[in-house]
Amino acid sequence: MPFARKPQVFSASINELTLGTGDNAITLGGQNVYNLYTFDGPIANAPKIGIDVSDEAEQPSPGLTAFYEGCTTMADKAKKAAALEHVDFVNLHFASADPNGANKSVEDCVADAKAVAEAIDKPIVISGCKNPEKDAELFSKIAEALQGKNILVLSAREENYKGIAAGVGLAYGQKVGAESAVDINLAKQLNVLITQMGLDGKNIAMNVGSAAAGYGFEYVVSTLERVKAAALGQNDNTLQMPIITPVGSETWAVKEATASVEDAPEWGGQEERGIDMEVETATACLAYGSDAVILKHPESIKTVSQLIAALM
Repeated sequence: MPFARKPQVFSASINELTLGTGDNAITLGGQNVYNLYTFDGPIANAPKIGIDVSDEAEQPSPGLTAFYEGCTTMADKAKKAAALEHVDFVNLHFASADPNGANKSVEDCVADAKAVAEAIDKPIVISGCKNPEKDAELFSKIAEALQGKNILVLSAREENYKGIAAGVGLAYGQKVGAESAVDINLAKQLNVLITQMGLDGKNIAMNVGSAAAGYGFEYVVSTLERVKAAALGQNDNTLQMPIITPVGSETWAVKEATASVEDAPEWGGQEERGIDMEVETATACLAYGSDAVILKHPESIKTVSQLIAALM
């Protein structure tokens, strides 16, 4: 007898989350099948690709250096990045705000964010410096300055979710990213805590954790898989938020991407290694549950976009 495959379609679905405004607005989520399982059912919203634009110098890469040549401000970089084919949104990464680093002021970060918003018409995501107190203040001030732009901030964590949920989501109607540490129970708990403050779960995205392939990455994909299985198979509405994963900042920081050819000649070209790490990590994230990935290198973006197009 011929094999007749039964499609695996769920009655539950992932929430739809819209970012940006106008013709360039994007929607994440909405599917009631597993990621990229177009053979089981139609997927209205293909996975999205963001580009990471940092206010610090990019990781050593001749390709990235050449791409941003002539850009003197964050707005210049963002405008160049937003015009790149296959980029759906721009992630503004305020790494220099770290009090233990350059300690860039909130006011200067807000000024940069406003300049970028005036320079581009793609949706904007905001990433901070991983300092809970500084990020909470930074996100609230940027959310106020960019009212009406329908931005997403990454991320509200256990240490600062109250200030971010209130100062970003409730006060200014922006979208909130909930960041947890590679554990389905922590992801669920944080979503519950944020919604208990009054923020609609449909205005939340999740970052359930990220790592470069080979660096504890099995925990990342296992968590992604378990979250999507609970959201769809168990109709768990505390886990039905779309997932966005910052890939570029992780993969371009590991030794495979940073070691020079002189230090590791047997590994081949440094830039090619960095691109490979970024592509491999991003494709695995998309296959296991991410609805959007944030990348750095134009070649990585081109390659991952081709994969998405081929599978959709």
